[in-house]
Amino acid sequence: MARKNLKGTAANQTVSRRQFMTQAGAAALSLTILRPELVKGTQANSRIKLGVIGLGGRGAWIAGLFQKHGGYELVAGADYFRDRVDAFGAKFSIPSPMLFAGLSGYQRLLETGVDAVAIETPPYFHPEQAAAGVDAGVHVYLAKPAAVDVPGCHVISECGKKATARKRAFLIDFQTRTNPLFIEALKRVHQGDIGELVFGEAIYHADCPFEQWYDLLTKDPGNPEAWMRGWGLDRALSGDMITEQDIHALDVMNWIMQTPPLYAIGSGGLTARPKIGTCWDHFSVYYQYPNKVAFQFSGRQFNGYGTPEGIKNRMFGSKGVLETEYGGNVLIRGENFFRGGKTAEIYEEGAVNNIATFYKNIAGGDFGNPTVAPSVQSNLITILGRKSAYENRLVTWDELGKDKEKLIPNLKGLKD
Repeated sequence: MARKNLKGTAANQTVSRRQFMTQAGAAALSLTILRPELVKGTQANSRIKLGVIGLGGRGAWIAGLFQKHGGYELVAGADYFRDRVDAFGAKFSIPSPMLFAGLSGYQRLLETGVDAVAIETPPYFHPEQAAAGVDAGVHVYLAKPAAVDVPGCHVISECGKKATARKRAFLIDFQTRTNPLFIEALKRVHQGDIGELVFGEAIYHADCPFEQWYDLLTKDPGNPEAWMRGWGLDRALSGDMITEQDIHALDVMNWIMQTPPLYAIGSGGLTARPKIGTCWDHFSVYYQYPNKVAFQFSGRQFNGYGTPEGIKNRMFGSKGVLETEYGGNVLIRGENFFRGGKTAEIYEEGAVNNIATFYKNIAGGDFGNPTVAPSVQSNLITILGRKSAYENRLVTWDELGKDKEKLIPNLKGLKD
């Protein structure tokens, strides 16, 4: 969702600096002949008609990547804010009848005959919009996190199953899991190269990426449109930082462990940055896994005064240590050394790879939708840590699965 504010990493570089990997770019530009029965409303050899829901910073940015791929035709856009809708239409030459504003704009977009949608709205809206997309018979490309609460995660799980049954693609966009160096390193860990797993560490340390909205929210805290602008400071709209942002580090933890934790004990609060909004600025969570393997996670979203920032994981084993960094080095130290390399362009390359995979799955009729289950599990892991921190107690995985609490933002007064 929000662009990550990581000083000194690829995630904070401008789009113009990023270069596509040769392999990813070639894959993206090698278009497959589409079987007409696989794409709603299209004919063979035609491009996928794509609508983008959520036209803020990342939505407008990723729309450009879909366009560059060559297999998509941007035909519609929807966002709550009219200024974003108009800017999107002007940038991509989309006529006004295909542009929709307001909370229900996405519903009108789904009625236009699009083949697929990319959903880039605040996370609170993801389950409702994704479910509507699946019910409308379109392919769904969904930003992370998939949901802000446990009921929302269950909705996304059902969406994935329903999409598969209806022969539709449903992809959740995590950049890390598409990176060849991460893939190879995790493969080696899972085949035993670092030996028996001992304990791990996961961190996401960064400044707050929503500082630009401090003044607006301070001056007009009762305006729901102000919160829609600065949604990352609203707990219900974003899921709080541990779910909206820190999920990147916790997803790698989940990828390493391949199984959910038994329980979590967390802490945190809003201490270091201005008391604006309902989200915390730091979390620290202990995750206990089977076989006495534990992970310690910490995340901050405030000024670190020069302390190294980034998304980093380490897994210690009896024969070696896995070290990974989003936008940095990936390697294995120890008896089975793996040099790996740098992942400097992962922010854009990951999206490019997922866009290419989404196209390939639609064109090739591959509707297994394998990103859904691990993405939902990672999402739930963030909620487990959040709940334990909020309630200042140990929360088990089994207990979380039965949780029915829904985060509900204040949308009163917003235009439909």
